[in-house]
Amino acid sequence: MNDSRQSSSPYPTPLSDPMPLPDDGGIDAYGYRTRPSQTETGMPAGVPYIIGNEAAERFSFYGMRSILITFMTGFLMTHTGKADHMSDTEARKNFAYFVAAVYFLPILGAVLAEGFWGKYRTILWLSIVYCFGHFALALDDTRLGLLIGLGLISVGSGGIKPCVSANVGDQFGQSNKGLLPKVFGWFYFSINAGSFLSTILCPFLLNDPRYGPRWAFGLPGVAMVIATICFWLGRRKFVHIPAGRAKFFQQFASKEGLGALGRIAVVYVFIAVFWSLWDQSSGGSWTLQAKKMDLHFFGLNLLPEQVQTANPILILLFIPMVNYGLYPLMGRFFEVTPLRKIGIGLGLTAVSYVVIAHIQTLIDAGGHPTVWWQFLAYVILTLGEAMVSITGLEFSYTQAPNNMKSAIMAAWLFTVSLGNFFTAQVNSFILNADGSSKMSDYHYYLFFAGLMAVTTVVYAVVASFYRGKTYIQGSEAIAEADIAAVVTRMPA
Repeated sequence: MNDSRQSSSPYPTPLSDPMPLPDDGGIDAYGYRTRPSQTETGMPAGVPYIIGNEAAERFSFYGMRSILITFMTGFLMTHTGKADHMSDTEARKNFAYFVAAVYFLPILGAVLAEGFWGKYRTILWLSIVYCFGHFALALDDTRLGLLIGLGLISVGSGGIKPCVSANVGDQFGQSNKGLLPKVFGWFYFSINAGSFLSTILCPFLLNDPRYGPRWAFGLPGVAMVIATICFWLGRRKFVHIPAGRAKFFQQFASKEGLGALGRIAVVYVFIAVFWSLWDQSSGGSWTLQAKKMDLHFFGLNLLPEQVQTANPILILLFIPMVNYGLYPLMGRFFEVTPLRKIGIGLGLTAVSYVVIAHIQTLIDAGGHPTVWWQFLAYVILTLGEAMVSITGLEFSYTQAPNNMKSAIMAAWLFTVSLGNFFTAQVNSFILNADGSSKMSDYHYYLFFAGLMAVTTVVYAVVASFYRGKTYIQGSEAIAEADIAAVVTRMPA
C-alpha cells in the first residue's frame, strides 16, 4: 500500500482506487477486507497485531487487578489524606463486584459491535475509555477515584472483551480453520505473558515508598495506551467483518440464534461456578491468605500480590503440555472431546480449593506455612484452567452463528460475571456490620471446594446430552453433529 493511503483516522477517506481483491476476501469502501480468504492456508496477517494488542491490554488489566485488593485494604485514603482502608471481607466483596461488572459489560460491547459500529471501531473507542480509567486510579487514591477508575475500566475492558476474541476467529476461513485451536492457544499465551510481567512489576511499585499507587496504576495505563496504538496499526491487515445491524438482531431473535444461545447456556451455568473459584486466586482471597504465609521462595522474599504470578507462568507451560502431551495420552484410553476436557478441569478446580482449605488449617493452628503449599494449589488450579478456559473459548466461537460471534463471546464472558457476582453475594452475606465475617476462612474455602465438587458431578451428567453446530465465517454451518466430535477432528 502506498503512503497516500495512510491516515491517522481509524476510518479514512474511501479509496478511489480500491486495492485488488486478495484471494476471495471482500473489500469495503475504505480499503478494508470484509471477509476472510477461503483459500489461504497459513496464519492471517492481522493475527500478530491482535496478539500484541491482547498482551499489552492484559498487562494493563492484570497489573491493576493484582494490586487492587491490597490497595483497598492498605492504601485507600480520604480526600484529606487520612487512611480509609477496607476490611478483608469488604474488599473481597468489592473486588468481586468489580470483576462481575467487567464481565457483564461485554453484553454492551457485543451490541455495539454486532448491531452498530462493527468490532474494529468498538475496540478502538472503548480502549480509549479504558485508558482514562487507569489514569483516574493513578491520580486519585480516594473512594471516589476508585469508583470512577473502576467504572471506566469496567466499561472499556468489558466492552472490548467479546470483540477482541471474536476478531481473532474472524480472520480465518474454511481453508485455514484448522489453525483455530493453535491461534486461540497463542491468544491465551499472550494473555498470560502480559499478566505475568505486570503481576511482578505492579506489586513492587505499589509497595515501594518511592513510587506507590500513582506509579503502580500509572504503568498499566501506559500499557493500555500501547495496546490501543498496536491495534490501530494493524487496521490494514485485519479482516473487518461489518456490523450485522438488522441481521444481528434478527438472527439473535431467530430460532437458530436462540437455539444456539440456549444450547451453550446449559454448559455455561457450570463454567460460571468455575470462575467464582478461579477469580479468587487472581488478586482475591488467595492473596489475602498469602499475607499470612512464609513467602521465602528460592532465595527471594515475595510480596503477597506476586504469588499469583504462579498462574501465568504455569499456564504458559501447560498450554503446550496439554495439547501435545496430556491430550494425546488421554486419547489412548478414551475420546478426548472439548466437553470432557471441561469436566476434568472442573474437578481439578475443586481439588485446588481442598489444598487452600488445608493451608488455612495450618494458619489457624498458629503456623506460618510455606508458600509452596499455595504453589501446589496453583499447579492444580492452572491445569484445570487450561482444560476449561482455553477449550471454552474455542468452543464458544465455533458454536456461535456468524452474525452472533461477539454476542456469544459476551455470553461466555458473562459466565465470569455470574461467578463473581455469586462470590460477592457470599461475602456480602457473611459480612458483619463491624467488618468481621460470620464464617471462618477455613469454612469459606471448604464451602467453595464442596460447591465445585457437586457442580462437576452434575455437569458430567448434563454434558452427555449436549448436541450442537459449528459455524465458521464465510461458510454455511457445518452439518449438525456433536460439537465435541467436530472440534476434535480439527488438526492441532
